[in-house]
Amino acid sequence: MTLSASHLVLRAKQLELDTVRHLAERVELAGVVGQLIDALQRERGATSIYLASGGQRFQAERQAALAAVRPIEASLLTLFHEQGLLTQGATARALSLMAWVLLDLRALAALRLQIDQRIPTAHEAVAAYSRVIAGLVELVYQLADAAPHPGISRQLVALVHLIQGKEAAGQERAVGAALFASGACSEAQQLRIVKLIEAQEHSLKVFEDFAQPALQALWHQHQLTPNVAMLERLRRSLCTARHGTVLDARLSDSWFEAASVRIAALWQCEVELVESLRQACAAQLEATQQDLRDSEGLLRQLRDNPPPHTHAVSRFFNTAEYPDAVPVLGSGPDSAGEPTPSAGPDAAKVSSLEDLLQAQTARLASMEAELETARRALHERKLIERAKGALMARMGLTEDAAFRALQKTSMDHNRKLVDVAEAALALPDLVFGPRPDTHQN
Repeated sequence: MTLSASHLVLRAKQLELDTVRHLAERVELAGVVGQLIDALQRERGATSIYLASGGQRFQAERQAALAAVRPIEASLLTLFHEQGLLTQGATARALSLMAWVLLDLRALAALRLQIDQRIPTAHEAVAAYSRVIAGLVELVYQLADAAPHPGISRQLVALVHLIQGKEAAGQERAVGAALFASGACSEAQQLRIVKLIEAQEHSLKVFEDFAQPALQALWHQHQLTPNVAMLERLRRSLCTARHGTVLDARLSDSWFEAASVRIAALWQCEVELVESLRQACAAQLEATQQDLRDSEGLLRQLRDNPPPHTHAVSRFFNTAEYPDAVPVLGSGPDSAGEPTPSAGPDAAKVSSLEDLLQAQTARLASMEAELETARRALHERKLIERAKGALMARMGLTEDAAFRALQKTSMDHNRKLVDVAEAALALPDLVFGPRPDTHQN
């Protein structure tokens, strides 16, 4: 088959259609991953109280949470197979994360058996669940990365940071519940609560910046409820207690309830956001299909009816019949006394094609600025995560300590966190000094 411009144009549109379809599949997968994260967060929270109370409390809640997790795990495994991500548009990083998720989900069975026997401490169990959830959060990030449409891309950035903020809220619920249930205040765990609150504020600020106005309004509405005030009072009570203070174990129920209401509000926002993403993908799919139909029709008309300009050029070179013709379209009758073709139906067809191409060009141009904003947000997150990992490996820091080091340097030098992260990757000795002889915590 001979290559033609029409074949290239139509093929480009078909590829764009495939891209939107794959994007819609990724949104569906991200939605199910979000459901699994939410269910595991509930299981982790109930488990923390179960272990901290010596198995005396939250046994029924833990079993109910476990029962809710299993069908979602099965749905996720089904999607891994049905979507064909192993062959269609998956990156090496995404496939590696999928493998990691599968290994983590299989390891949960052994963890749950140990919890039944109350072998791990509440802290150890929370950490184990958090590692599993971290892999799922990272998978959502990979699914959201480099979406080609600005409206969808912005919402995916909002989704990633909403899920991160919700996970920090889930860890806060589990750590605080275990503290109250144990009845003993721990300075190290208090510090974890403070850092988890800060992480929530950062992630949810980005979420609000990228979310659509209706979703922003929904979240602001949740922020004005009495439950928020209740949670703040409990946070203050927990974080200001002196080390070794005996805590009222009965407050673990109030804490768990207040934190759960907040997480439920975040979950409602996540459900709304995923639905909005589905609708955006469906609208983009329909628009792309319409563009394809329009392109097919206009190109067919163009092939059947050559552009008026070609008639003018033909007359210009036909000196025998049109000695005075010019190779351009005029505004009046040409030298042969015929009306200018630009006023006829053929011109309308060319104009339609030009309008289509111009509209598509303008749309692509307007998309670039919004896409750049979304890409920058994801790129900054990636830089900060890499910098944390580099500091952990080089200086023997924990993840929290590495992030605190980045934050402190950012504040001390009045520089953006992402700039400090970039400098830490490029010039670690100048930013943080020589490697210490002993590990820091």
